[in-house]
Amino acid sequence: MPSAPLTPAPASLVRWRRRLASLLLIGVAVLPSAGTARSVHAAETTRPPNIIFILADDLGYRELGCFGQKRILTPNLDKMARQGMRFTQHYAGNAVCAPSRCVFMTGMHPGHAVIRSNSEVKPEGQLPIPASTQTLAEYLHDRGYATGAFGKWGLGSPGSEGDPVRQGLDRFYGYNCQRHAHSYYPAYLWSNEERVPLKNDPPVPGHGGLDPGADPADPRSYAKYQGVDYAPDHINEQVLKFIRDNKDRPFFCYYPTVIPHVALHVPESALKPYLQLGWKDPPFTRSKGGYTPHFTPRAAYAAMITRLDHYVGNVLKLLDELNLADNTLIVFSSDNGATHLNEEVDVDFFNSVGELRGLKGSLHEGGIRVPTIVRWPGHTPPGSESSLVSGFEDWLPTFAEVAGVEKTPVGIDGMSLAATLQGKKQPPREFLYREFPSYGGQQMVRVGDWKAIRTNLRSGAIHTQLYNLADDPSEKTDLAAEQPDRVAAMELLLKEQHTPSKTFPLPTIDP
Repeated sequence: MPSAPLTPAPASLVRWRRRLASLLLIGVAVLPSAGTARSVHAAETTRPPNIIFILADDLGYRELGCFGQKRILTPNLDKMARQGMRFTQHYAGNAVCAPSRCVFMTGMHPGHAVIRSNSEVKPEGQLPIPASTQTLAEYLHDRGYATGAFGKWGLGSPGSEGDPVRQGLDRFYGYNCQRHAHSYYPAYLWSNEERVPLKNDPPVPGHGGLDPGADPADPRSYAKYQGVDYAPDHINEQVLKFIRDNKDRPFFCYYPTVIPHVALHVPESALKPYLQLGWKDPPFTRSKGGYTPHFTPRAAYAAMITRLDHYVGNVLKLLDELNLADNTLIVFSSDNGATHLNEEVDVDFFNSVGELRGLKGSLHEGGIRVPTIVRWPGHTPPGSESSLVSGFEDWLPTFAEVAGVEKTPVGIDGMSLAATLQGKKQPPREFLYREFPSYGGQQMVRVGDWKAIRTNLRSGAIHTQLYNLADDPSEKTDLAAEQPDRVAAMELLLKEQHTPSKTFPLPTIDP
């Protein structure tokens, strides 16, 4: 089922976007630059392709221009989509950060994966993936790839068996811990196994409120949450350095950026262009909890996504500069849907998930269907679109195939998408399965256009809902009562694909 068609923008919107584009030239001028892009085409070589996987954090299905966004400018990602392929039915590994990343790294869906929900480990980090798990990075490292990860890890605390440098990565720079990543102005980042200090004294917390007695209508009341050293700038610089350092050999660059996950932290230079648009933008004061306050939350959120788009542009420019573009497979996606914290991020204002139901934390479509773009010059047809149902577990076998890994991964749940990436037809998957023990406990399975979903599996009676996504992408009409045989068949799949986990139980269905 293709995504909803994009209607032509009215003249007023075109003028607005042109104005915003001119303003953004000022707003991003201070960002690190990879140099002037050159239209150079590399000669065909026998060297396997470089692989870059860029992972946004909590980016909604309709938050890029090429997926229908009207208020946020994303020129580099839109260009990448024109040069490559949009995946309109691609599913994140899960509904929140850590388990989604685990599916990507291991090729196992959530019913088999070790990490099935976020689980913090004190004093810093998350529950580790075990040393016995062979990750995507290890497969590519064994094939001779230089391997690096830059951004948010979330699959094992520093020094644990899940530490990124113990999971097949030669280089790591960024946040090990998801909670640490709630601040864009932290005291330090990790460089392999070393803490590297940043110039934020004091660091800006990811959570906190206005000072007692502070006037919420005064922008100066929010100044304490504006730092000096913006961590994503440093992460992008390290991505570019890794590419330069490994330009003469195959490399795998995993770039799990923290943007646009709240807190709403963004430099004033990036924020300024959106402030000039005159949006009615009531302050987020954190009166009921959440992350840190912001005087203009809509402008901040839009500016963060545009900032991410510029980082992607830096990568694309550098590939051109180094004559690597034609031999580089680059993928952009998101780890789950847009945040459900609607006091901080106005998902209705941005139409963040469009017609889809649900947000982050939900196995309804808006929580797990994510905007995904693939560019592979000479292989992926430009301006193309795929409605193939696919998921994060598919990237491990896909990358293994295009890298020429001789030993085919066994015991995984993904299928290679290499044929689809090259514009060829391939058989659809038999089913796509997800489970999530948090947010009440959930399961879903998709077979063709049909989707069965269960919620509230931590308590209460089990009820299986059934939707036809071809006719009802918003999941409004439950057809379970009309299709008992189909429900029974899909319930059997739900049972077969769930391996009980003592760490992440689903109490109502586990023995």
